[in-house]
Amino acid sequence: MKKKLIVSVAAAALTLAALTGCGSAKDDSTITVAASATPHAEILEQVKPILEEQGYTLEVTVFSDYVQPNQVVESGEYDANYFQHIPYLESFNEEHGTHLVNAGGIHYEPFGIYPGTKSDLSTLTEGDVISVPNDTTNEARALLLLQDNGILKLKDGVGLEATVRDIVENPYNVEIQELEAAQVPRVKDESAFVVLNGNYAMEAGFSVSKDAVAFEQSDSEAAKTYVNVIAVKEGNESKEGIKALVDALKSDAVKEYINNTYDGGVIPFD
Repeated sequence: MKKKLIVSVAAAALTLAALTGCGSAKDDSTITVAASATPHAEILEQVKPILEEQGYTLEVTVFSDYVQPNQVVESGEYDANYFQHIPYLESFNEEHGTHLVNAGGIHYEPFGIYPGTKSDLSTLTEGDVISVPNDTTNEARALLLLQDNGILKLKDGVGLEATVRDIVENPYNVEIQELEAAQVPRVKDESAFVVLNGNYAMEAGFSVSKDAVAFEQSDSEAAKTYVNVIAVKEGNESKEGIKALVDALKSDAVKEYINNTYDGGVIPFD
């Protein structure tokens, strides 16, 4: 009798384990994404009906930090995240030993050249001041944008590590004024032009689409580097659900939403 009871309990345990295993298997038709609130989660909301037509359910969870979204993808709790650019992704992998990869670039948030005392780059004259952020990444982006618009030339190969010391040609002999990023918009009345990243431009009341004299294009080095991506754990980038998600985010409907909603502060990445 005791032996029979033990066998029965063991059989029940095996049945429960089997049922539990079945219940924990992830449904391939559900795609779970960890995202920042703006603009990432907002953009993902536009994707839900597109994916529904293909038989997928998109579940989006908003995170307020930049650590947990990567941790939950690494652990397999979530399929993907959408909040970061490639340099941050690579740095996170190196620092935390994670194995996250870029599954597709979706948008970038451009640097722009904005009017100060002048509103047309062709009116630059010797000694004009152009104010730029002084931190390494943002200064390099600002200098590259000025180079793209013919205002100066940088040493070959410096790329996104460029500083004012790397300027090799300055045909207008402009003065590059380096300031803490938050201070740059405050000197627009004392500078011919100011070069700003998106959030400081918006805080200063500038619109990328309406006010920027020039801004980073999708084929620029900075845009390609700082494009915001869908990140997944290595090996999952070819899964059908992930490919469907990326394709939906790059669809004409989503591009139209981005262009109509963010006034040039967010630009689809081709």
